[in-house]
Amino acid sequence: MFVKYAQAFVILPGGFGTLDELFEALTLVQTRKVTKFPVILFGTAYWAGLISWIRDTLVPAGKVNAEDVELLTLTDDVDETVKLIVDADANTDGGPLRAEYDAE
Repeated sequence: MFVKYAQAFVILPGGFGTLDELFEALTLVQTRKVTKFPVILFGTAYWAGLISWIRDTLVPAGKVNAEDVELLTLTDDVDETVKLIVDADANTDGGPLRAEYDAE
């Protein structure tokens, strides 16, 4: 239920629990069980190895498609993160998140 109503996932560096939540959300987006939303990995130095492993191991082995990697955004930029979330919200119903952001 937590993922079902999410407008975005911003994942900060963490351990096994963080990875569990990341891959659960990513799987639900990938399989279209939930509405597509941004999955943002914040901290390029921390997450770069994971992205490389996905691209260099999972994709060639046929475990995920190359386009599935594009479901993830890797960044260190807070403004980019906010823009991705707001833009995704603008493509849905333009609900409370957009109104709060525009008010600032």
